[in-house]
Amino acid sequence: MTTSVETIPGYIAGAWTIDQVHSDVSFSVRHLGIAKVRGRFDSFEGTIVTAENPLESSVNATIETASVNSNNTMRDDHIRNEDFLDAAGHPKLTFASTGIRAESPVVYQVDGNLTLRGVTKPVTLELELNGFGTGFDGSPIAGFTATTEISRGDFGITGGPAGAAVGDKIAIILEIEAKQA
Repeated sequence: MTTSVETIPGYIAGAWTIDQVHSDVSFSVRHLGIAKVRGRFDSFEGTIVTAENPLESSVNATIETASVNSNNTMRDDHIRNEDFLDAAGHPKLTFASTGIRAESPVVYQVDGNLTLRGVTKPVTLELELNGFGTGFDGSPIAGFTATTEISRGDFGITGGPAGAAVGDKIAIILEIEAKQA
Protein backbone atom coordinates (compact mmCIF):
# COMPACT_ATOMS: atom_id res chain seq x y z
CA MET A 1 0.00 0.00 0.00
CA THR A 2 1.24 3.48 -0.73
CA THR A 3 0.70 6.12 1.89
CA SER A 4 0.89 9.83 1.33
CA VAL A 5 0.63 12.79 3.63
CA GLU A 6 -2.77 13.52 2.09
CA THR A 7 -4.20 10.22 3.38
CA ILE A 8 -3.13 10.83 7.00
CA PRO A 9 -5.43 13.28 8.81
CA GLY A 10 -3.50 16.22 10.29
CA TYR A 11 -0.09 14.77 9.37
CA ILE A 12 2.87 16.94 10.41
CA ALA A 13 6.37 16.20 9.14
CA GLY A 14 9.25 16.94 11.49
CA ALA A 15 11.34 15.83 14.43
CA TRP A 16 9.65 14.78 17.67
CA THR A 17 10.80 14.01 21.20
CA ILE A 18 9.02 11.37 23.27
CA ASP A 19 7.24 12.99 26.22
CA GLN A 20 8.08 10.66 29.12
CA VAL A 21 5.40 12.18 31.35
CA HIS A 22 2.60 11.34 28.90
CA SER A 23 3.98 8.05 27.58
CA ASP A 24 4.10 4.48 28.88
CA VAL A 25 6.53 1.67 28.08
CA SER A 26 5.17 -1.56 29.51
CA PHE A 27 5.34 -5.34 29.19
CA SER A 28 3.55 -8.48 30.24
CA VAL A 29 4.75 -12.06 30.60
CA ARG A 30 3.12 -15.31 31.69
CA HIS A 31 3.86 -16.54 35.20
CA LEU A 32 3.49 -20.24 35.95
CA GLY A 33 1.62 -20.54 32.65
CA ILE A 34 -1.65 -19.30 34.14
CA ALA A 35 -1.38 -15.58 34.89
CA LYS A 36 0.26 -12.51 33.43
CA VAL A 37 2.67 -10.30 35.33
CA ARG A 38 2.83 -6.74 34.10
CA GLY A 39 5.47 -4.10 34.47
CA ARG A 40 6.80 -0.93 32.96
CA PHE A 41 9.95 1.11 32.57
CA ASP A 42 9.98 4.50 34.26
CA SER A 43 12.95 6.03 32.42
CA PHE A 44 13.15 6.19 28.63
CA GLU A 45 13.73 8.64 25.81
CA GLY A 46 13.48 8.73 22.09
CA THR A 47 13.15 10.66 18.89
CA ILE A 48 10.75 10.21 16.03
CA VAL A 49 11.16 11.78 12.61
CA THR A 50 7.99 11.97 10.53
CA ALA A 51 9.27 12.41 6.99
CA GLU A 52 7.52 14.13 4.09
CA ASN A 53 7.03 10.59 2.76
CA PRO A 54 5.62 8.83 5.85
CA LEU A 55 7.29 5.54 4.84
CA GLU A 56 10.69 7.23 5.20
CA SER A 57 10.03 8.15 8.85
CA SER A 58 12.23 6.78 11.65
CA VAL A 59 12.37 6.19 15.38
CA ASN A 60 15.20 5.71 17.87
CA ALA A 61 14.55 4.95 21.53
CA THR A 62 16.51 4.09 24.66
CA ILE A 63 15.17 2.53 27.86
CA GLU A 64 17.04 2.48 31.17
CA THR A 65 16.88 -1.20 32.22
CA ALA A 66 17.28 -0.38 35.92
CA SER A 67 14.02 1.62 35.76
CA VAL A 68 11.91 -1.57 35.55
CA ASN A 69 8.89 -1.34 37.83
CA SER A 70 6.42 -4.19 38.39
CA ASN A 71 5.12 -2.84 41.71
CA ASN A 72 7.07 -5.50 43.62
CA THR A 73 10.54 -4.55 44.89
CA MET A 74 11.78 -8.13 45.29
CA ARG A 75 10.68 -9.06 41.75
CA ASP A 76 12.12 -5.84 40.30
CA ASP A 77 15.49 -6.52 41.95
CA HIS A 78 15.46 -10.01 40.41
CA ILE A 79 14.52 -8.66 36.96
CA ARG A 80 17.45 -6.21 37.21
CA ASN A 81 19.99 -8.95 38.02
CA GLU A 82 21.97 -11.21 35.68
CA ASP A 83 19.13 -13.76 35.39
CA PHE A 84 17.03 -11.29 33.41
CA LEU A 85 18.03 -7.77 32.28
CA ASP A 86 21.51 -7.56 33.85
CA ALA A 87 20.99 -3.83 34.38
CA ALA A 88 24.49 -3.38 35.84
CA GLY A 89 26.17 -4.89 32.78
CA HIS A 90 23.63 -3.64 30.21
CA PRO A 91 22.09 -0.40 31.50
CA LYS A 92 20.29 0.43 28.25
CA LEU A 93 17.88 -1.30 25.92
CA THR A 94 17.67 0.33 22.47
CA PHE A 95 15.45 0.27 19.40
CA ALA A 96 16.38 1.76 16.03
CA SER A 97 13.98 1.54 13.11
CA THR A 98 15.17 0.23 9.76
CA GLY A 99 11.99 0.60 7.69
CA ILE A 100 8.27 1.24 7.71
CA ARG A 101 5.48 -0.52 5.82
CA ALA A 102 1.90 0.76 5.61
CA GLU A 103 -1.15 -1.38 6.23
CA SER A 104 -3.53 1.59 6.18
CA PRO A 105 -3.29 5.37 6.69
CA VAL A 106 -3.18 4.76 10.46
CA VAL A 107 -1.59 1.29 10.90
CA TYR A 108 2.06 0.56 10.09
CA GLN A 109 4.68 -2.12 10.57
CA VAL A 110 7.86 -0.55 11.90
CA ASP A 111 10.86 -2.82 11.39
CA GLY A 112 13.91 -2.24 13.50
CA ASN A 113 16.73 -3.60 15.61
CA LEU A 114 16.19 -4.19 19.32
CA THR A 115 19.32 -4.47 21.45
CA LEU A 116 18.88 -6.10 24.85
CA ARG A 117 21.69 -7.53 27.01
CA GLY A 118 24.14 -6.80 24.19
CA VAL A 119 22.19 -8.93 21.70
CA THR A 120 20.63 -7.26 18.66
CA LYS A 121 17.68 -8.88 16.91
CA PRO A 122 15.21 -7.66 14.27
CA VAL A 123 11.79 -6.79 15.69
CA THR A 124 8.62 -5.50 14.05
CA LEU A 125 6.35 -3.12 15.94
CA GLU A 126 2.73 -2.87 14.89
CA LEU A 127 2.15 0.85 15.12
CA GLU A 128 -1.16 2.66 15.24
CA LEU A 129 -0.96 6.35 14.45
CA ASN A 130 -3.34 7.90 16.98
CA GLY A 131 -3.13 11.35 15.48
CA PHE A 132 -1.62 14.81 15.53
CA GLY A 133 -2.82 17.72 17.62
CA THR A 134 -1.88 20.72 19.68
CA GLY A 135 -0.58 20.58 23.24
CA PHE A 136 -1.66 22.89 26.04
CA ASP A 137 1.30 25.15 25.30
CA GLY A 138 0.29 25.43 21.63
CA SER A 139 3.05 23.18 20.29
CA PRO A 140 2.36 20.27 17.95
CA ILE A 141 1.99 16.80 19.51
CA ALA A 142 1.58 13.33 18.07
CA GLY A 143 0.32 10.06 19.52
CA PHE A 144 1.28 6.49 18.72
CA THR A 145 0.49 3.02 20.08
CA ALA A 146 2.91 0.21 19.25
CA THR A 147 3.01 -3.45 20.20
CA THR A 148 5.26 -6.42 19.62
CA GLU A 149 6.17 -9.74 21.16
CA ILE A 150 9.71 -10.98 21.71
CA SER A 151 11.25 -14.23 22.91
CA ARG A 152 13.41 -13.64 25.96
CA GLY A 153 15.49 -16.66 24.94
CA ASP A 154 16.48 -14.89 21.71
CA PHE A 155 18.24 -12.29 23.88
CA GLY A 156 19.95 -14.78 26.20
CA ILE A 157 17.58 -14.17 29.11
CA THR A 158 17.42 -17.46 30.98
CA GLY A 159 15.68 -16.31 34.14
CA GLY A 160 18.07 -18.44 36.19
CA PRO A 161 16.39 -20.88 38.60
CA ALA A 162 13.11 -18.94 38.29
CA GLY A 163 13.20 -19.16 34.49
CA ALA A 164 10.89 -22.16 34.33
CA ALA A 165 8.17 -20.14 36.06
CA VAL A 166 8.35 -17.28 33.56
CA GLY A 167 7.08 -17.56 29.99
CA ASP A 168 9.44 -17.10 27.05
CA LYS A 169 7.18 -14.68 25.17
CA ILE A 170 7.12 -11.08 26.38
CA ALA A 171 4.47 -8.69 25.08
CA ILE A 172 5.65 -5.09 24.75
CA ILE A 173 3.13 -2.25 24.74
CA LEU A 174 4.10 1.36 23.96
CA GLU A 175 1.76 4.32 24.42
CA ILE A 176 3.70 7.30 23.12
CA GLU A 177 2.98 11.02 23.07
CA ALA A 178 5.64 13.11 21.37
CA LYS A 179 6.28 16.84 21.15
CA GLN A 180 7.66 18.46 18.05
CA ALA A 181 11.33 19.25 18.69
